[in-house]
Amino acid sequence: MASTMESAAAAPEYPRKILDYMEGFLVSKTMFAACELGVFDLLQTSGRPLSAGEVAQAVGASLDGTERLLSACTGLELLAAHTQDGQVMYSNTEQSRVYLTRSSPVSLYHSVQYNSRTIYLCWHYLTDAVREGTNQYEKAFGVNSKDLFEALYRSDEEMVKFMQLMNSVWNICGRDVVTAFDLSPFRNIYDLGGCSGALAKQCTLAYPECTVTIFDLPKVVRMSKEHFVTDGNQRIGFHEGDFFKDRLPEVDLYVLARILHDWTDLRSIELLTKVYHACKPGGGVLLVEALLHEDRSGPLTAQLYSLNMLVQTEGRERTAGEYTSLLSAAGFSSVEVQRTGKIYDAILAHK
Repeated sequence: MASTMESAAAAPEYPRKILDYMEGFLVSKTMFAACELGVFDLLQTSGRPLSAGEVAQAVGASLDGTERLLSACTGLELLAAHTQDGQVMYSNTEQSRVYLTRSSPVSLYHSVQYNSRTIYLCWHYLTDAVREGTNQYEKAFGVNSKDLFEALYRSDEEMVKFMQLMNSVWNICGRDVVTAFDLSPFRNIYDLGGCSGALAKQCTLAYPECTVTIFDLPKVVRMSKEHFVTDGNQRIGFHEGDFFKDRLPEVDLYVLARILHDWTDLRSIELLTKVYHACKPGGGVLLVEALLHEDRSGPLTAQLYSLNMLVQTEGRERTAGEYTSLLSAAGFSSVEVQRTGKIYDAILAHK
């Protein structure tokens, strides 16, 4: 009897976390599939809850597969279900209505698509990335990744997908980072690698007296004008160029939002030094990044993003102390850090 009791006492704890982590990709792929099939958009435009049969017919899918997908989405609290006349009816939850429908002004639909069709494929080679210490674009997509953004922007379609990703990110997080500090003294702002212009829009909304110029590659500027920034926004301009190769104009503030995490320390210091020399006296640079704790114990999102930088870029996520060291090496002083409590934080340094 004693032996039996000792065996029971020594039984390992049920591995809930291990099982959740092991099967976490099932959650992601369920949401990816529902978005790709247009389930959330359909339920938004239908004006009423729909049955699995109605959803299946509308999206061109099998009834059996649709029933399973909708059931799983209900379990994930992406959909709500109720029974009507003996039939299960489905509708969007508030989170899905706001963030997973394409018509929402703060939609993450394009971010979901980019994660599903691009980032997910790179992560298939995470083990190789850890072994080799290099990004995995060549294995995932068959393109040479020697020039990072030539790989990222390997086609107009892929470039627009990336820009839509950035657009959705800053529609959600942009205001928090541009108001983390009072930027009103900086009237003339250059957003280096400003991409779709979503962060520039947040700047002009928060600071009515400022003007923001998006500095990016010619093909990115072209796409931004075609798809994201209308002629009606008079306080947002464009400057075509490569911030590593071309001269930077003298302005009050330079914004580097999710830029330095793409690059090695040496390349980051190279760019920051160039910004320092171009910057007006009294001007500054605003960095926007997902900051790791100084002991690298978290946040989990930043830790996972750092792995993502490994599979996709040359860079990494860093601590506030590491960014301060990069800024100091470039000549900047009086570095201030503001944590937003969300994904991205802000660092402001002055010349």
